[in-house]
Amino acid sequence: MDFKKTGYNLGVIATIVVLLWIGIFKFTATEAMGIKHYVSNSFLMSWMYHVASDQAVSNLIGAFEIITALLLLGSFWNDRIGRIAGYAGIIIFLTTISFLFTTPGIWKAVEGVPTTDFFVVKDLAFLAIMLLVVGEHSANEIHKQI
Repeated sequence: MDFKKTGYNLGVIATIVVLLWIGIFKFTATEAMGIKHYVSNSFLMSWMYHVASDQAVSNLIGAFEIITALLLLGSFWNDRIGRIAGYAGIIIFLTTISFLFTTPGIWKAVEGVPTTDFFVVKDLAFLAIMLLVVGEHSANEIHKQI
């Protein structure tokens, strides 16, 4: 078994599943309200609430996540799509990770141990996968040109 290839493929497939699942959930009122505290405090995203409703902002974010998931799926067949998907994923996960620094009250201490909203921390792993996707598809494109 090629552990490197299997691990890469599993990481990309897991990211596709998560992005699709969370992206679809963004179209619900529950998630639109659930993300508002994070997005409204983000220097990168808070402006959206000045031009759109809570649900429209959530829908836009969800659509970007779903499109990125579909592009990641296409990355298995096309290097250019893979690079685009990787960069889109980097944008998603860097933005989410930035919530650790912009959201009031996100850090807490529980019995002396610093904790946070762990759904944000998991995006460090997804960011690593997106960096691998960009690297994989950039390397493949270079080899095709040689």
